[in-house]
Amino acid sequence: MGLHIRRQAPVGRYIVDFVCFSRKIIIEADGGQHNLSQHAELDRIRDNFLRSQGYHIIRFWNSDIDANLDGVMDVILSKLAAPHPDRLAPVDPPHEGEG
Repeated sequence: MGLHIRRQAPVGRYIVDFVCFSRKIIIEADGGQHNLSQHAELDRIRDNFLRSQGYHIIRFWNSDIDANLDGVMDVILSKLAAPHPDRLAPVDPPHEGEG
């Protein structure tokens, strides 16, 4: 695929676990603290910001990564191979006399 994945990279004011800037995909590995209500709310705020910047976020529990690394990698690779939703529809040129 020839993609560059960065670890512990800044995106806005946040540090994400992994990011592919060219595909605008963020991969997060979550520990048990993400089950706590206050942490879940912070994750929601963070995810909303990252989505507003055009990123797709994939979250995995650390326990799922440990138990099924091959399955996690399959999900990640399929997301990286898929076209980004923002790039699916071509932008129509302005009509005559516009823009």
